[in-house]
Amino acid sequence: MPVYVQHETLARVNDVFSPEAIWQAPGLALFSRRPLLRDLLERAPREQRGRAATRCFSHVTLALPQEEVDDDRHLTRGARVRDLAQGLAALHQKDFGDLLGGDEVRYHVVGAEDLAPGEVEVRFGHAVYLPAPGEKVQYTVSVSRDSAVWKTVCPVYPNQRLTLIGNDEREATHVAPGWPFGAEGAILLINDGPDAPLEVQVRPKDAFECGWDQAAGYYTIRSRRGGVDASGAPLRLLLRISPAPGVRTAASPSAQVRPTASPIPAPIPAPIPAPVPAPIPAPVRAPSAPSARPAVWKPRQALEADMTAVPLAKPAPATIEADATYAPVARQRVALAALALPRLSRYRETGAQALEIGLNRALAPSSQGADAILSFAIDDSDTVHAVTAAGRQAVTAPGSFSPLDGARVDLLAIAPEMADRYLALLRLPQAPALPVAPGARFLFGRGAPMLAALRVLDSPRFLRALPGTAPSSADRLGLSRNAFSFEAADDGYRIARASATQALYHLDEQLRFVAAIGEATPEQPYRLPPGHHLVAGHYVLRFDA
Repeated sequence: MPVYVQHETLARVNDVFSPEAIWQAPGLALFSRRPLLRDLLERAPREQRGRAATRCFSHVTLALPQEEVDDDRHLTRGARVRDLAQGLAALHQKDFGDLLGGDEVRYHVVGAEDLAPGEVEVRFGHAVYLPAPGEKVQYTVSVSRDSAVWKTVCPVYPNQRLTLIGNDEREATHVAPGWPFGAEGAILLINDGPDAPLEVQVRPKDAFECGWDQAAGYYTIRSRRGGVDASGAPLRLLLRISPAPGVRTAASPSAQVRPTASPIPAPIPAPIPAPVPAPIPAPVRAPSAPSARPAVWKPRQALEADMTAVPLAKPAPATIEADATYAPVARQRVALAALALPRLSRYRETGAQALEIGLNRALAPSSQGADAILSFAIDDSDTVHAVTAAGRQAVTAPGSFSPLDGARVDLLAIAPEMADRYLALLRLPQAPALPVAPGARFLFGRGAPMLAALRVLDSPRFLRALPGTAPSSADRLGLSRNAFSFEAADDGYRIARASATQALYHLDEQLRFVAAIGEATPEQPYRLPPGHHLVAGHYVLRFDA
């Protein structure tokens, strides 16, 4: 791989604020002197023809011992740092003026904690760029391991052609927080100006896969060598490039987007502002959960013994007593399609400070802990945070998260008619479901046994309260002991209100708001069509026919 960043440490510099002491050693002892900055620039030209340099680098970053920089800021308000940068730029212009090709010489001086007294680090190269005063950012680059917590890596400026992102600041332009691939490889961004799309490449190409996720708006980079993290998941890094607001960027045709498995990454298709609201897909029906009486081939004697437990269709007459008969079970079932994240500020008088809902590796709800790979925390100021091993970050709906390869968690925006009670809907990728028998009326609520397995938040583990407040179930926030009753019928479900204070909302198959359910009694129930949803407390229940 070419050297994109030249990095050297100059030792035994008598005065780190002296441009001459850093630029060139005095005297003519060419074979015994230490190489200083001028020698390094001569030995690593930007362009050359044969052995003759035709162009040199013009942007240089210097790192001085942090204590020296701090003392200068305290005593002279940074005057010696400014004089050093100006003095080196003048020497650079004087000695290499014919090799600059019209480029402006720029120097930037910073402090470094790991440098000893008398040491100076210098960095220059193809992927080292110093912005001009007042130059606006064109892109902002951020990375994530789980698509929930994003950490900013660096800005990219319009005239910054190459940016190398990796693990070691000595060999890359910027270090990616949480870089999972060790010292191996890097990500190269190629910016040919506002009239060309930004390209993303991995170096070396045979070590990584880089694919563009159109729906999520980021690149997924994976190692081709099969590395895994501490939890056993394949190593990956998500890269998001967000155009700055108001900055014109070129859009490339969608035909230029390569497949995800292609080793050669594609240019960014179209500029996507951050954060990118992911389109809401059609809800995917959960696979049928095993009922208490699975439909299997059984001998006739077993069927006759179970007839009173589950209504069964009358089997056809059999000519041989040992023949097996298929036992159909009730098709009606209720699934927990999503969780409604409440406005916790409505319940301050209860002492509730935070509600934390975790998703384990099976993407099933669990209390936040070691088994949670992605959690959502709501505080009493009604702010939603995504929490992972990488940290926590405030999020808003709509949004989409991919904590694991092939898994997607959607945070859906709430309808205005429900915004006084809820902040968002957390769609569950694996919706648990339970069968219900037709022809009978059942109660759902905090104190009802029916569908109790779907009340996954019925525990004080999810709720953090003020000190001195007795532990309480999270279901006490918005769910009555007897919330509503339901009965499966041929044309859907008949819903009746069981508590005058229970808020009930009707959502369609796509989790879109339909109506707030008002008066509904067993004599005059509210009809819920098959496949539609009912919101009560934290629970968004889908009633399937």
